[in-house]
Amino acid sequence: MTNRRHKNPSAASPFAYDGLERVIHEKARLGILASLSTHGEGLAFSDLKQLCALTDGNLNRHLLVLQDAGLVEVRKASDGSRPQTLCKLTPQGRRRFVEYIGVLERVVDDALQSQQTEAVATKRLREGWSPA
Repeated sequence: MTNRRHKNPSAASPFAYDGLERVIHEKARLGILASLSTHGEGLAFSDLKQLCALTDGNLNRHLLVLQDAGLVEVRKASDGSRPQTLCKLTPQGRRRFVEYIGVLERVVDDALQSQQTEAVATKRLREGWSPA
């Protein structure tokens, strides 16, 4: 079985989705990357925490994972008397996130195609057609 829609698919395993990275796929990290991708200038730690509904400790832990993977940069600065932490996607992070979303789109396309194929088969069966 070949799959013409996918770039470089493996004929033996078209549903392996090698582009789904574990470091991105975790729900909180996916939310962090999605939030940062829509804010090119970056987000303050407190704003990111609120957007992703995370605690300080949870957000900090996920940011460390994303930093270690080279996807996010975290800068600590001072805004007058208050320290402020700014979180931003790296160029590599933006590229890998866009690639990741492309793989998710393939997953959705495959699922929808499967549903459409099933719907056509069900319709044929209802109309009296049956396989031999």
